[in-house]
Amino acid sequence: MSTELFSLKGKVALVTGSTHGLGMAMAKGLGLAGAKLIVNGNSSQTKIDDAVAFYKSLGIDAYGFKFNVTDEKAVEKAINDIQASVGTIDILVNNAGIIKRTPLEEMEVEDFKEVINVDLVSPFIVSKHVVKTMIARKQGKIINICSMMSELGRNTVGAYAAAKGGLKMLTQNMATEWAKHNIQVNGIGPGYFATSQTAPIRVDGHPFNEFIVNRTPAAKWGDPDDLAGAAVFLSSKASDFVNGHILYVDGGILATIGKPSNEN
Repeated sequence: MSTELFSLKGKVALVTGSTHGLGMAMAKGLGLAGAKLIVNGNSSQTKIDDAVAFYKSLGIDAYGFKFNVTDEKAVEKAINDIQASVGTIDILVNNAGIIKRTPLEEMEVEDFKEVINVDLVSPFIVSKHVVKTMIARKQGKIINICSMMSELGRNTVGAYAAAKGGLKMLTQNMATEWAKHNIQVNGIGPGYFATSQTAPIRVDGHPFNEFIVNRTPAAKWGDPDDLAGAAVFLSSKASDFVNGHILYVDGGILATIGKPSNEN
C-alpha cells in the first residue's frame, strides 16, 4: 500500500532548471521513484546533455529540452514537443529561478523586473501551458519552488523575496482554481542547503555559516537529497487531498524567532 502511494511509475515529470543544484536533487528523487524525467535548462545544451547522462547513469529514463521559461512562445512549443515525443506531462515542478543580491535603493529597475520575470512570471507561463492537458485528463500535480523568503525578508534580496512571496500566493490561487479538476498545486520552500553555490561560505569561521548553523534547530545545512521526499510526496497519490500548501524543508529555522533547541 505504501509503495503504491508514493510510486511515480508511468508518470512524466517536467522539472524546470533541473541541470544542477536543488532542481537536480528533486528531479533525481522523482526519477528514482519511477517517473519519466524531462530535464530543462536554458544556459547551454551541454549542461542539459550532461545532466541527462547523469540521470541515465542512475537508471532514470530522462530526456533533455532546452527552452527559456520566460518566453511564452518557446514554452508553448516545448510543451507541445514534449507531449508529442515523450508523453503527457503528469507532474510539473517550477524550479527555475535566479537571485540578485542588491540593496533595494541601489537596484536597477530592469534587474528587479528580471528576478520577478524568472521567479514569478515563468511559473505562471509554464503552468498555464501544462495545465490545459491536466484539466482535460482530470488529474495532475504542480509544485512551485518557493523559499523561506516567501515568509520573511532579508537584506539585499528584496526582488527575490517579492517574487517568492508572490509565488506563494500564486500557488494558493492555482489550487483554488484548479482543485475542482483533480489537480493538486503545492509548493516547497527550501531552507539553506549544502550545494556547490554555498560551498565557499560553508566553512568554519565564516559568519554566514555560523549564522545558519546556530539559527537552525537541526544545527546544520540541509543535504539537497533531503528535498527528494517532499517532491515525491507532493507528486504522488499520497498527496491527493493536499492543495495550496507550502511545505518548508528547512531544518526548523522558520519555527523559531528565539534561540533554537540546540543552543543552551
